[in-house]
Amino acid sequence: MSTKSELRLLCTCEGTMAFAPEILGNPARPASQLCRAQLDNFRAALGEFANVTVACTQEAAVFSEVAEDYAGNLRFANIRETAGWSEDGANASPKMAALLAMAEQEVTPFEVVSMESNGIALILGRDQVALEAATALADILDLTVLLLPGADVTPPRRTTWPVLQGRVGRATGHLGAYELTIDDYAIPDPSSRRKLEFGPARSGATSRADLVIDLTGQKPLFHESRPGYLRADPSDAVAVAKLTRQAAEMVGTFDKPKFINFAHDLCAHSRNTKIGCTRCLDLCPTGAILSAGDTVAIDPNICAGCGQCAAACPTGAASYALPVVDNIVNRLRAGLAAYHAAGAKSAPVLLLHDEEHGTTLIDASARFGRGLPAHVIPFGVNEPTQIGPEIVAAALAYGASEVCVLTRARPAHPLDGLEATRALVQGIAAETGRDTAMRLLQLDDPDLLDAALWHKAAPVQASRASFLPPEDKRGLLVLAVEEMIRTAPAPQDEIALPKGAPFGAVVLDTDACTLCLACVGACPASALSDNPDQPMLRFTESACVQCGICATTCPESAITLAPRIDLAAWNAPRKVLKEEEPFACTSCGKPFGTKSSIDRVMAKLEQHWMFSGEAGRDRMRLLSMCDDCRTREVVIAGFDPHETTQ
Repeated sequence: MSTKSELRLLCTCEGTMAFAPEILGNPARPASQLCRAQLDNFRAALGEFANVTVACTQEAAVFSEVAEDYAGNLRFANIRETAGWSEDGANASPKMAALLAMAEQEVTPFEVVSMESNGIALILGRDQVALEAATALADILDLTVLLLPGADVTPPRRTTWPVLQGRVGRATGHLGAYELTIDDYAIPDPSSRRKLEFGPARSGATSRADLVIDLTGQKPLFHESRPGYLRADPSDAVAVAKLTRQAAEMVGTFDKPKFINFAHDLCAHSRNTKIGCTRCLDLCPTGAILSAGDTVAIDPNICAGCGQCAAACPTGAASYALPVVDNIVNRLRAGLAAYHAAGAKSAPVLLLHDEEHGTTLIDASARFGRGLPAHVIPFGVNEPTQIGPEIVAAALAYGASEVCVLTRARPAHPLDGLEATRALVQGIAAETGRDTAMRLLQLDDPDLLDAALWHKAAPVQASRASFLPPEDKRGLLVLAVEEMIRTAPAPQDEIALPKGAPFGAVVLDTDACTLCLACVGACPASALSDNPDQPMLRFTESACVQCGICATTCPESAITLAPRIDLAAWNAPRKVLKEEEPFACTSCGKPFGTKSSIDRVMAKLEQHWMFSGEAGRDRMRLLSMCDDCRTREVVIAGFDPHETTQ
């Protein structure tokens, strides 16, 4: 293979679209039927270049087969449905350049989680449908049927699998590891004739299974995405048949992505039993996140990958892995830079979408509608709900005029996290001269997608950022928001934010504070710090995530929170909130504690009976000594510090 590096192979797809080859990369080799008559052009490129990008995804299988022994990097980009097939296709070359540049960025790998199913299944039912489903699955799965109390079913002619009575009181687990507590548990009477009758019932029985097949028609036990939990309305024969076919395939080892990377040491959930951040717990729709002391625990077997926890996490403890967020931002940086470098006359709009629903709508619009406007750049992600403020802010800083997030009209996951991201970004945008910054498009109709996107494009942004995204999510969030503000039409140094925002200040009542520094030990983000050489409380505003643990920890209630963005404070050295001279031991002169803390202790104790009278004055004098001197004084004086003076 040649040492030449990059080549882009472009195709007009039999003349159905046009582009300007000179702005799509050098070298760029255009064709009109690359997948058929001109396939030799592709073969020749594989022998010359180490990295080949083919601007076609429809025939990726053909190209991959030809390149089976290719040792370089083969990448694909769709510039047909996303750009060329459009009423505005003649002006879409800058967007094509962006799509190609983004496709040429490597995507980070991710881990997988393996789950094992031996086919042990529990069918929950209310009527004969459960027994019919069991009959269909009996040769494949190891079955138990659990009928709700009062179920009217005909006794099976032959006992092939257990049929029991009960209702689920509690259920936990996932594919291969379900555990259910059964109440009203009873076994059938073998003499049942017209109707299956059950004997005496008891509660608290335990059932373990690899699969749970729910045909009760009642409230679901788990979120629909829980692996190994299959549910259908028993009155819907089509749905039950589909579920039965699906259950028959649930035997063996199954891999799923590990969607979330989690760093326990960055979690701001709790310190010393004081609860701080609960954003991920509040947003997780599947129950995959639980409180685990000072941190939270995310079960990768249950996690469905909505990504809301990662989008909302203010510290970066939870971060999305499919791919990691700085990889997404790097691709956006490359694409938006290529768009502007190609001489685009309009500011781009970024359309974030999932690969299944979003791609289907975009394809339908290209084939049957107007297609995407030339200034709308689509960008596929695993789940729209994984989009956090750092991604939106970075896109705006890199020159996008707006970020649109496309979801289903009835999304699989709640959009609370996306709404919070939109509210934060829109609030910042409103204060810095942007008319709009982020929209949510909940659509299932390509015509509605056209209507939402075909509007007059904004002019190219005068100021654009080019920063390289840092790997740590918190650092990326701070930098992206700072650059979004800096490149805005009307930058502001200080912006007030609503409660719950991931930025802000600690406001200290210096009169109440005794510099006990309990807040320093409790702060999970190290935003509060001390000085080992001087009684001092310092604050780093860019690190503060507004979890509030410091405020709940402070014994003097001297701390309140002020959600805000203050760029001057972000870029300033650590701010000294309070400092004092250390209190000197009245015996040896060694510094210990602070004057305010010693004075406060003495003031609180001066009315106590133990510190009244002559003996009390001696005890009070001990409080002004360091530990060593206090101990020595008690031993030499030979008095009992707890002796009553009454």
